[in-house]
Amino acid sequence: MATEAQHDAVPTIADHGLVGDLRTAALVATDGTIDWFCPGRFDAPSVFASILDPDAGSWRLGPESAEARSQQYYHPETNILVTRFMTERGVVEVQDFMPVMRAHDPDHRQRLVRRVVGLRGRVDLAMAMTPRPDYGTVAADLTLEEGLARFADGDVQLVLSSTVPLHLDGPTVTAQVSLEAGETALFVLEVLAPDEPARGCREADVDELFDATAAFWRGWLSQSTYTGRWREWVDRSALTLKLLCHEPTGGIVAAPTTSLPERIGGSRNWDYRYVWVRDAAFSVYALLRLGFTDEASAFVRFLSERLGEAADDGEALERLGPLRVLYDLDGAIPHERELDHLAGHRGSRPVRVGNAAVDQLQLDVYGELIDSVYLFDKHGRGISHDAWSDLRRIVSWLMDNWQRPDAGMWEMRAEPRTHTTSLVMCWVAVERMMRIARRRGLPGDLTELAATRDAIYDRVMTECWNDDLGAFTAFAGGDVLDAGALLMPMVKMVAPDDPRFLSTLAHVEERLVTDSLVLRYDPSAYEDGIGAGDDSAPDGEGTFSLCSFWYVEALTRAGRYDDARLALEKMFTYANHLGHYAEQVGLNGEQLGNFPQGFTHLSLISAVINLDRSLDA
Repeated sequence: MATEAQHDAVPTIADHGLVGDLRTAALVATDGTIDWFCPGRFDAPSVFASILDPDAGSWRLGPESAEARSQQYYHPETNILVTRFMTERGVVEVQDFMPVMRAHDPDHRQRLVRRVVGLRGRVDLAMAMTPRPDYGTVAADLTLEEGLARFADGDVQLVLSSTVPLHLDGPTVTAQVSLEAGETALFVLEVLAPDEPARGCREADVDELFDATAAFWRGWLSQSTYTGRWREWVDRSALTLKLLCHEPTGGIVAAPTTSLPERIGGSRNWDYRYVWVRDAAFSVYALLRLGFTDEASAFVRFLSERLGEAADDGEALERLGPLRVLYDLDGAIPHERELDHLAGHRGSRPVRVGNAAVDQLQLDVYGELIDSVYLFDKHGRGISHDAWSDLRRIVSWLMDNWQRPDAGMWEMRAEPRTHTTSLVMCWVAVERMMRIARRRGLPGDLTELAATRDAIYDRVMTECWNDDLGAFTAFAGGDVLDAGALLMPMVKMVAPDDPRFLSTLAHVEERLVTDSLVLRYDPSAYEDGIGAGDDSAPDGEGTFSLCSFWYVEALTRAGRYDDARLALEKMFTYANHLGHYAEQVGLNGEQLGNFPQGFTHLSLISAVINLDRSLDA
């Protein structure tokens, strides 16, 4: 069990950058430690997880001097991360990246490259790699042969090579480096099949990998159609979303991490390394707005496979509907379990893998899914006959089940309720089906669809509107506010200047907004069935950054451009040093939750594009 001193020594969630290869990703702390890495794919067991427990594996590379200062930045327009160390004797930098040579590379080899470059003076550095496979349950069987350090992790082997001598010190591979200005040292960790030979790390090869990877990211980013006021923020968010794309399957994970806490010391610690239909569908919207049609096409392909596999009979259909809320990268169901041996990030337990939300009914996902298909059909390559047939079958189920209580988009683990956002997105599902059918002349009973659409609309306007409060509420017949109501004009269910929406916006500002930061709901009045004791207290709930960007967009659509611009600029100050956002912001401004969270970055993109367009108009 980690000690209190060890917890305090763990870098905060915000003190990290992200590198990846469109298959998996690694977190690199500002002290030069890689403290999260799952070889092979995002949802594989980790080999480095010291962000969750100091004893769960790490790869440290940095100056020996305890007084060294560090700064991080990305190589311009890329996902190549640079950590600079300033010491009394000189300056050195570590360049971390995972090579991506070209899109859909059939010869892709997974490597984690760390290039150390001396810049000024002479700096002494130490390297220590302590792998702990399977979420820290296994002490790696390290061997050192012909200068290569090897260990196995399930079905793969990992090989560390270097241009400096490597040594074994029990469970750790070590090296000492001393660099003058202009000198370079290389470390390359390769993820290989059992009989696959290592390629090592010759300097010319790494130079080629660096240049090719930089060219790939710049070439990809050059497709962006955004040229507005906040290009640097939009570019970084787009690059972050791209890092969350799993190229082999087309899935888009919600975040590359698990169990980073929503409250330090709390129990709201979830695994986000999966494809949430909701998050990924919104990602498609953001990517299409920027002109990235290939990623949208790949995700629609992933969705089409899930639609084709959707349950059409039995208990699963009756209880959960034809689709699940989330899937792993293969389209399987990642059931939740706890890893009791891990201490959790700064003592925040439990650590979970898998996610119990797969066993929830969340009706809003149908709206988000079909809205993404509608946008792809409108701006992308169009959907196939088979996909349309699957959509008709699924919407037929939805039309019979939209009135059911569910867990809502915030995935409440309390008793199901009739959530307003679920009804709104059910309306979106039916309305977008009608749009697709009309525009393409596709088969469908428009009369039946229209009747259901109108029935949903009427229920939202009657049962989800509270006359006494003067606002749309979190659930039918309630009096609790939900920031999800900010989506209503974005999905075009109400006009942005509708008196009911403007009144709701005013109440959200009064009760849920502080300094541009927005609570998703009032935690003191909204039992979620999760917390216990201090963890469920009102001050235990951070503000949701995606809701804060929804607020910016709501202000924009309401014509309050000065307020929207100020709220946006304030939100930028809550990003970390690289422009990344976790899921939440704590009372002291600390980033909380899994990191970086795709939903936050896609809502940033949407808010910025709409505000830019409005200011230009």
